[in-house]
Amino acid sequence: MKKVVKFGGSSLADAKQFEKVGRIIKSDESRVYVIPSAPGKRFSGDTKVTDMLIKAYQIAVNGGDLHQQLLDIKARYNEIIEGLQLDFSLDDEFETIEKNLKEDPTLDYAASRGEYLNGHVMAKYLDYEFIDPFDVIFFNEEGNLNTYKTEKVLSQRLAETPKAVIPGFYGRGKDGKIKTFSRGGSDVTGSIVAGACGADVYENWTDVSGFLVADPRIVDHPKSIDTITYRELRELSYMGASVLHEDAIFPVRSKGIPINIRNTNRPDDAGTWIVESTARKPQYMITGIAGKKGFCAVDITKALMNSEVGFGRKVLQAFEDHGINFEHMPSGIDTMTIVVHEDEFLDKEQQVVSEIHRLTHPDSIEIQPDLALIAVVGRGMKSAYGTSGRIFSALAHARVNVRMIDQGSSELNIIIGVDEKDFEKAIRAIYDIFVMTQL
Repeated sequence: MKKVVKFGGSSLADAKQFEKVGRIIKSDESRVYVIPSAPGKRFSGDTKVTDMLIKAYQIAVNGGDLHQQLLDIKARYNEIIEGLQLDFSLDDEFETIEKNLKEDPTLDYAASRGEYLNGHVMAKYLDYEFIDPFDVIFFNEEGNLNTYKTEKVLSQRLAETPKAVIPGFYGRGKDGKIKTFSRGGSDVTGSIVAGACGADVYENWTDVSGFLVADPRIVDHPKSIDTITYRELRELSYMGASVLHEDAIFPVRSKGIPINIRNTNRPDDAGTWIVESTARKPQYMITGIAGKKGFCAVDITKALMNSEVGFGRKVLQAFEDHGINFEHMPSGIDTMTIVVHEDEFLDKEQQVVSEIHRLTHPDSIEIQPDLALIAVVGRGMKSAYGTSGRIFSALAHARVNVRMIDQGSSELNIIIGVDEKDFEKAIRAIYDIFVMTQL
């Protein structure tokens, strides 16, 4: 048995949290590769180390004196080192960081140093070998992961290293400089390491006991999800569920490696298992509910559009020409709706409308703002009758008007569009009918 374990920033915020992490790792000999994030917030109102490093970068770019800012960051690490009673110093590392930020400040370099430094502390604390991702994780010219080179180099290095700490979040760009993933990218690093070493399990430790059926900021004490498939996770992550970075599933999915989301502060909780497929029946008809605000719908009407070859392509070309991605495209015989992010669309709306008229000669175009999208996701919906009817019934009872509904052929998810003012009310209504009353 071989496990890769990733710990988030809240799990490593101070010495006490480090000790919890140490006990978790040492309680299971199969936890051989550890991916740490940078220290997170110790308390409400605190600042994450990564944000402190980004501020240091901004000071350097503006020609200011960043020495005091780096001293404040070093104090965070010294507090952890002293709390763990380690005979260890990061003085040389901070001298190098200050020198590099003065001579050639880059945002990716600055942002990556939180994980880099925490990796050194963790390696010393566990007595594991330290592996710098700069030497084993590579990006291509487009800034995307170079999967082939990374897996080749990393798998060979891990085969020679029985136990190691590999900091998350960054690697080496094609230009030979530090390159980071997007925020939360330590999840992706853990997945890459799990895939490269052929792990049996990738454990992702955070401050919650897995995924919840709905956002706890909207629904009071929502139920937890025991098992979720990669496809369900993608749908929920895309619509705002943020326990795991949405790109973290790709390196393990192709190798059938399950992900286990665990809680550092409640290590006995089973958490959520993320798997490729499962015979386990979900506890409820739905697996989860997630959503986002900030959309608008562009309704295009033209008689007999369905018989006009290339009509849809021409409409989408108008959006593409102005660099606007579309989210959903429900359509009828004489109507087509393009759902887009409102903040991307507003400054270009009239240019897009003019181009749609020029390319397709529609009868009318109407723009509907202030749209929220809600995804109801679940593998259990495939074999169930009346899912859409239950959703409509719940929303009607809550006096929520449905502005749009879109269901893919996989029957894995249903997207509902509602007014932004009804967003939270709609999620609570859907949760109640599928989870609380299970009608």
